[in-house]
Amino acid sequence: MYLKKTLCLILCLASLLSPALAEDTAQGSSWSQINQSLKRREDWQRFVADRSAFAVGSQTPLEGYEGLYIMDWGTYPSIDGSTVCVPMAMELARQWLDLPEEDLNGFVNFSTTPYAYERLFSHAPNPTVTIASRGVMMDDTHPVDMVLGTGPNADERKAAEDAGVKLAMVPVCYDAFVFLVNSENPVDTLTADEIRSIYTGGVFLWSQVGGEEDLPIDAYQRPHGSGSQTAMEELVMDGLNLTAAKENYISDGMADLIAQVGNYPNSRRAIGYSYLYYVDALYREGSIKVLKVDGVAPTGENLRSGAYPFTVYYYAVYEEGNENAARFARWLTSDEGQKCAAQAGYIPLRDVE
Repeated sequence: MYLKKTLCLILCLASLLSPALAEDTAQGSSWSQINQSLKRREDWQRFVADRSAFAVGSQTPLEGYEGLYIMDWGTYPSIDGSTVCVPMAMELARQWLDLPEEDLNGFVNFSTTPYAYERLFSHAPNPTVTIASRGVMMDDTHPVDMVLGTGPNADERKAAEDAGVKLAMVPVCYDAFVFLVNSENPVDTLTADEIRSIYTGGVFLWSQVGGEEDLPIDAYQRPHGSGSQTAMEELVMDGLNLTAAKENYISDGMADLIAQVGNYPNSRRAIGYSYLYYVDALYREGSIKVLKVDGVAPTGENLRSGAYPFTVYYYAVYEEGNENAARFARWLTSDEGQKCAAQAGYIPLRDVE
C-alpha cells in the first residue's frame, strides 16, 4: 500500500509540474488515443448559472511539498470513463468548476472503458487527477463515483454482480456505432447482414459486397472489454460469434484501428469500426470514410428516429445508493445538462436548442 501511494504521489507531482505528462502516465490513458485539440469553442456559453450543487471541497497542504495541496472531492463526483466521453467530462468541469483550459487534461484523467469499470466495481480511486494551476492533487483515496461512456459488457455486468454492486445506468446522449473503410474503397454502404457475414467469415472478398476488385477483406477488431468491441458483440452481431481475428488484426486503441484502416499498406483491404463522435471529434484521419448501413447515414435525425440501425447511448453509470452520483446523473438529463452535452458536440436525447 505504501509503495502504491508513493507511486501515485510521484505521478501526480510529475503531472502538476508537466500537465502534458499526465496524458501518458495513467493505465490505459485515453489521452494517447486523441489527436484533436479539445479547447472550448469560441462561441462557448455557460449554462450552469448556480454552481453550488456540485463543487470540489476543501484543500489541505501536501506535507513536505510547499505550494502543493490535496483537495477532497466535495459534492463533485469523481468520474472515470470511455475515451469517447473525455470532451463531455471536460465540458462538465468547465461548467461546474470553472476550470481553465490548461487544467482540463490533468483533471479529466480517463483510463478507458474496462479500467474505468474495474475501478467502479472495486470502489477504487481514479489516481493522478490534478488541478495544475492551483498545485492541487485530488484526493486519491476517494473511489470513482461514476463512469461516463459506453455501457458495461456481459463480463463487466457479471463482475459487478459478483462484487455486490448494483448498477444504475442513465442514458445521457446518442451516438452512432459506425463502420470505416479506406477513402479509396468504392464501397459506400453495406447492409447489416453483409457486415455480420464479413465478421463471421462468410464474406471475404470486397467484390462480394460491391467492390470493384477481388481484394481480400481485412476485418479489424478491438480487444474484448473495450467499449467498441462490446457494441460489436452485443449490438451488431445479433447473437453470432465473431470469427477470431487474424494475428495483428486486433487494435489495442481506437486510434490504432483508424490508422490501420486509413494509412497502413493494406488499408485498401481493411474495414473497422468506431463511434461517429470519436471519428469526427477526437481522432481525425483524412484517409477513411464512414459507411452507410442499409443505405442509411448516421445523422442526428436518423439516430433519434431509429432509422440508423446501430444507434447507441452513452451512459452515466454509478452504483445504486450513491445519491450524489444519482443527483448528477439526473442533472445530466435535464435541459441544462443536455445543453452542455450538445455544446460539447454530442447528440442530446431531445432538442434543447
